[in-house]
Amino acid sequence: MSRSPGDVHVADIRRSLAIGHQYSSLGTQPILCGSIPGLVPKQLRFCRNYVEIMPSVAEGVKIGIQECQHQFRGRRWNCTTVNDSLAIFGPVLDKATRESAFVHAIASAGVAFAVTRSCAEGSATICGCDTRHKGSPGEGWKWGGCSEDVEFGSMVSREFADARENRPDARSAMNRHNNEAGRTSIIELMHLKCKCHGLSGSCEVKTCWWSQPDFRVIGDYLKDKYDSASEMVVEKHRESRGWVETLRPKYNFFKAPTEKDLVYYENSPNFCEPNPETGSFGTRDRICNVTSHGIDGCDLLCCGRGHNTRTEKRKEKCHCIFHWCCYVRCQECIRVYDVHTCK
Repeated sequence: MSRSPGDVHVADIRRSLAIGHQYSSLGTQPILCGSIPGLVPKQLRFCRNYVEIMPSVAEGVKIGIQECQHQFRGRRWNCTTVNDSLAIFGPVLDKATRESAFVHAIASAGVAFAVTRSCAEGSATICGCDTRHKGSPGEGWKWGGCSEDVEFGSMVSREFADARENRPDARSAMNRHNNEAGRTSIIELMHLKCKCHGLSGSCEVKTCWWSQPDFRVIGDYLKDKYDSASEMVVEKHRESRGWVETLRPKYNFFKAPTEKDLVYYENSPNFCEPNPETGSFGTRDRICNVTSHGIDGCDLLCCGRGHNTRTEKRKEKCHCIFHWCCYVRCQECIRVYDVHTCK
């Protein structure tokens, strides 16, 4: 049974944030850190030290999941969440695939984004605006407003999300890398936002501050990183603490991934057919775009099985007229659409 993004309050991204569906009230009720099962000691200490920003952590994971579902809405795997599992994505994240890489990156970015925004809005007493302005003001403007403290938000995401990724194995190395890539995306996309001052909006002087972009911009950026993710191979090394697994690029003739890129080392299933072992729901009954030659088109999305077409009547506003002053009056029209779904 799937659920919509609006029903998701906080995710239990296994092996990363370790928050389950039982914490759905995290953003609305007082938090008793000791009552949250599954937290490792470092996460428990963090929760107790930063309890007032934990609702923002929950909100960050929520917007990360919503953005994942938007970015993958036309693909065979569409970031489906489930109610009947401790892991809201089911077994999909058990494999070290591109999908796992993206989910870790977007969730970590979501936490950093939400905490940063909450601090700038004054929702917490332990953080606020960034007073460490980088660089001198430019000609015709000066520093003002509230620069968002993305360094604090990234610290919160790093300390909480990465707390479980301390094993000397390849999966922890992959998760840490992709978590950091998600947070780095915000820093890369920070921009100056300015407000004009002067008579009649003449903009004689501008005050500017550092601002995060819309989270959609971050989602688009990380989706591009998903499409160009680097495939890695696992290597074992013997160190003083024992065997340690690390990752190296599988193909030497490609540019090595940077801290901004996503990495993975296992192939994805094709997600065409339902498979409880991989967490695939298949694509039967998914709406497809009959005019598209891309992955959202009926040929690719339906995996060659073909598609069904039905007509659907929808009520829409039409023939709208503006009346002085000041309202718009519309008629209601019935329009017929063709809807194409995978067989």
